Amino acid sequence: MGLFDFARNIGKKIFGSDDDDASEKLQAHIAEDNPGVDDLQVVVKDGVATIKGKAKSASAYEKAILMAGNALGVEEVRADELEAPEQTIEVTYYVIEKGDSLWKIAERFYGNGSKYTGIFEENREVITDPDLIFPGQKIRIPAAS
Repeated sequence: MGLFDFARNIGKKIFGSDDDDASEKLQAHIAEDNPGVDDLQVVVKDGVATIKGKAKSASAYEKAILMAGNALGVEEVRADELEAPEQTIEVTYYVIEKGDSLWKIAERFYGNGSKYTGIFEENREVITDPDLIFPGQKIRIPAAS
């Protein structure tokens, strides 16, 4: 599962399945904790969220996609018109599994559970509370430095 594919039936409830203003609600959700995207525009149709704008960094680009994709009802994010600088670090996208905690994920990727705060900080716009992650949620994990 790549950056742009998500589980449609899992995620944060932002809008209803027959919600006429799903695009507005998802755009407001991303704008609320804007990871660094100017001129943000979001359109949702048939489970596909299309994002346009100009990301200030590669991580802002990734976070905007993750914020959209982790919404209940979204199974794909298209970002062909979301401009961003190239990513300069190695990033892994991880789908949270039942029983996971950020501590366990940090142990798995970094060999040290106490580095969970770094994962949280790298996903602050995607994860609002480090104790409230859910199976199926996709996050980004930068390579250990």
